[in-house]
Amino acid sequence: MAASMTHDQSWFFALALGVSFLKCLLINAYHSTDFEVHRNWLALTHSFPVSQWYYEATSEWTLDYPPLFAWFEYGLSHIARFFDKEMLVVQNLNYASPATVLFQRLSVIVTDVVFFYAVKECCKCFREDKGKDLLAKPSFILTVLLLWNFGLLIIDHIHFQYNGFLFGVLLLSIARHFQNRHFEGALLFAVLLNLKHIYLYIAPAYGIYLLRCFCFTQSNADGSLQWRSFSFVRLVTLGTIVLSTFAVSFGPFIALGQLPQVLSRLFPFKRGLCHAYWAPNIWALYNIADKACSTLGVKFKLLDINKLPKASMTGGLVQEFQHSVLPSVSPLATLVCTLLSILPALFRIWHRPNGARGFLRCLVICALGSFMFGWHVHEKAILLAILPLSLLAVESREDARIFLILSITGHYSLFPLLFTTQELPIKIFLMLLFTIFSLTSLKTLFRKGGALLNPFEATYLLGLIPLELICEFVYPLTVWQKTFPFLPLMLTSVYCALGVTYAFIRLYVSLLTCSDTTKKTKMQ
Repeated sequence: MAASMTHDQSWFFALALGVSFLKCLLINAYHSTDFEVHRNWLALTHSFPVSQWYYEATSEWTLDYPPLFAWFEYGLSHIARFFDKEMLVVQNLNYASPATVLFQRLSVIVTDVVFFYAVKECCKCFREDKGKDLLAKPSFILTVLLLWNFGLLIIDHIHFQYNGFLFGVLLLSIARHFQNRHFEGALLFAVLLNLKHIYLYIAPAYGIYLLRCFCFTQSNADGSLQWRSFSFVRLVTLGTIVLSTFAVSFGPFIALGQLPQVLSRLFPFKRGLCHAYWAPNIWALYNIADKACSTLGVKFKLLDINKLPKASMTGGLVQEFQHSVLPSVSPLATLVCTLLSILPALFRIWHRPNGARGFLRCLVICALGSFMFGWHVHEKAILLAILPLSLLAVESREDARIFLILSITGHYSLFPLLFTTQELPIKIFLMLLFTIFSLTSLKTLFRKGGALLNPFEATYLLGLIPLELICEFVYPLTVWQKTFPFLPLMLTSVYCALGVTYAFIRLYVSLLTCSDTTKKTKMQ
């Protein structure tokens, strides 16, 4: 067991209280349509029997999360009625009274306690020099990187979602695996899948790791698999834990004969390839390549503009995207691409698992690979890679380098979520605060090896500054604003997609070239 954090943990509670106070200051900030989404889910779970939850469609924001999250909303609804009963009326669309705003904001802030506890447990997994200055301790740096994460702050406490609570369950599951409490880790992840199915992205990492490192109890001297060490009892126990969790969650809907309806809500493949045109993944680059080809084709009279899909030339920000020149991408194609992108990582931890550290690296690659190649990916899903990578960033120099590139680029790509004028200084200030801390703290932690970023990487990240100035201040004053309103988001998408792709490649290089011996600061 790794040495725990210093006995004086007042700094942890100070950081937790400080960020909670900041969240309270943001209660009256702008909120997105996700606020109405969750208000509607409060209302429908409170007002209708379970049999109607996944059929009710008064609002366009129908229930499309797994059953355990529906029950979570149902539980919250019984507290919500003490604030304002009108928010629980399904027909009150876009209802946002001051009491409703207060309740929903506080529900996010309070449930973040799960996240706080998970971060504290993750910090226990580090060995540290007792004589080190607090600001140079990996546990302190990790705590700030997680509790004060820029993406979580703006998505949960301005834009509005419950990611902190959900990531708390994920981080607690990861911590349990580092602590060799694998049954607990498996149970927590099974619960997480039934709270939000986006975490299916990282399920392959969990499955391969538990099968290889837990169900097989021994390895040969060279690290290869010892087949005779397989434990059937462990496999059955894990299977029982996972299947029981899913049975509790989906059982009532299976009994009602509603499983197909529930699954159709959870996996809406009728939606387009891109959730938003500026999600910084490989399909953003694919889309812009198609747009460039179609524009050049029209200019050189190789294509007839009247025969091109309208959205390709004028729409910009659409969910349904028809490609003009390049082949259109199907859900099956994205599935194949995603699997191909994560298979080397899965193969690596099967043959040379490298313990829980190898599992965590594989998890990050699965998350980022799914973000890069998945169907209808939400731009906010980048946090699924950034937050777990934070644990590796304080553990090795190369991971710190990748973290800086991915976090700065990925966080900046979230800027378009907050498009109101009053939130502009808030997002810029919080982004600068988090970025400066990340750069200085990680540089201090790995100060012996020189600069963390090479000139090329530093220049790319500095390029975000003129990009923001152009998109936020210059472009709105030009004549192109009315003709091409989507252009700033397109520029943001393409520029950030390049950085995310680079980080993905660096992460793979790190995975395939790293030795089986851990570095400097070790995780249990």
